[in-house]
Amino acid sequence: MQSIRYLSVCGMLGYGYPIDNLTCCENQGFNFIGADNGSTDPGPYYLGSGKGFVKPMQIARDLEPALVNARKLNIPLIIGSAGGGGALPHVEAFLKILKEIAIRRDLHFRLAVISADIDKSTVLNALSKNEISPCGPVPMLTQETIEHSVNIVGQMGTDPFIEALEAGADVIIAGRSCDTAIFSAYPIWKGFDPGLTLHAAKIAECGALCAVPAGANDSLSVILNKDNFVVEPTNPARRCTPESVAAHSMYEQPDPNCFYEPEGKIDMQQSKFVINGQRGVKVSGTRLVSPEKKTIKLEAARLKGYRTITLAGLRDPYAILHLKDIEAGVREKVVQNTQGIIDPAKYSLNFLRYGLDGVTGERELLPQPLPREVGIVIEVIAPTQELADMLLSLARSTALHQPFEGRKTTAGNLAFPFSPSDMSCGAVYEFSIYHLMEVETNRLFHVNIEEV
Repeated sequence: MQSIRYLSVCGMLGYGYPIDNLTCCENQGFNFIGADNGSTDPGPYYLGSGKGFVKPMQIARDLEPALVNARKLNIPLIIGSAGGGGALPHVEAFLKILKEIAIRRDLHFRLAVISADIDKSTVLNALSKNEISPCGPVPMLTQETIEHSVNIVGQMGTDPFIEALEAGADVIIAGRSCDTAIFSAYPIWKGFDPGLTLHAAKIAECGALCAVPAGANDSLSVILNKDNFVVEPTNPARRCTPESVAAHSMYEQPDPNCFYEPEGKIDMQQSKFVINGQRGVKVSGTRLVSPEKKTIKLEAARLKGYRTITLAGLRDPYAILHLKDIEAGVREKVVQNTQGIIDPAKYSLNFLRYGLDGVTGERELLPQPLPREVGIVIEVIAPTQELADMLLSLARSTALHQPFEGRKTTAGNLAFPFSPSDMSCGAVYEFSIYHLMEVETNRLFHVNIEEV
């Protein structure tokens, strides 16, 4: 093959995209269609709970036309990080949607399901051999942390996808995956340059986010040649520029010259970005530097407690001026009024002040003059939902009537937009494993083939 063409459906399957984008698949002779369906961006709750952050109706809406078109054209459909977190519960939920579509549309295909779940015994064994290291500024991994973690997944590279393609898979549904693996496995399988292939996949993973105007909920066409690749949005309202594509090459990366995948270091120091036609960009010069040791990234979460929150508005200028004093008084009274019920060290009581420093915290000085009104989120995380509800109720009522310097009214300090004001939010998870594990082979990831 002298070139490979593929379509990235959108930045996240379930975020929506113009269905008309898929008509170009037939016209341009694409070799496969790919889409990502997961991320750690929404936080640890989804990995820990096994729930998806994109709702089933959204996934079905985006998946059905992509699946139908792929089968019509007899080209592979490749989905990675299925269901959000990419652990077994997420993949199973995704497969339920897939098979419902297949029944309704009378589709027949060979399905490959690739599991990303990693046994705790495997992780513990690697830890005992000093084969695990932090990925970024996180603590060293411990046996206790592993034991208390749930849904440990490994971010797979291209090898399991290639195994599925070699087995004749028409549709590949993978657990937690490197975004690039979704789009680079097929070209690498066909013998294309891995450096260029992985760089193209890096651009393709977010759909048309590399275009202007940017949009993750739109499609991107990729043509991979022997010594370059060309990216172009399918939507005529968007176009790629050398600047927009070069910028997206650095997306979520700490080093502008390179990024790392399980296959190695993708070196972009010699990469060139030039205009190609009316709306495309051609990229060349990228190369792959193979790693000394092969690693995969592990991800997992653990239960932290249970959350209850309330939302309120604050309008009194003196209360805004003395918010820290109000918060300190609330904390003190909550401790006093729960003696013998719960140790203060076993719960957290937090205040987010939107309009003052709700986003930046104490990283910046408070605005001057102070705003006329502030939105307050009061949050409690405790060992049980009952305790979280009780502590939040106490903190909320205390904050409502807490005295402060300059107070001129006996009415409440806070305006609540909802009744009931308190919202029980359920389980709270935190990331517990975000580490690199040395591996000799990608056989950690099991490929299961079935006929649908």
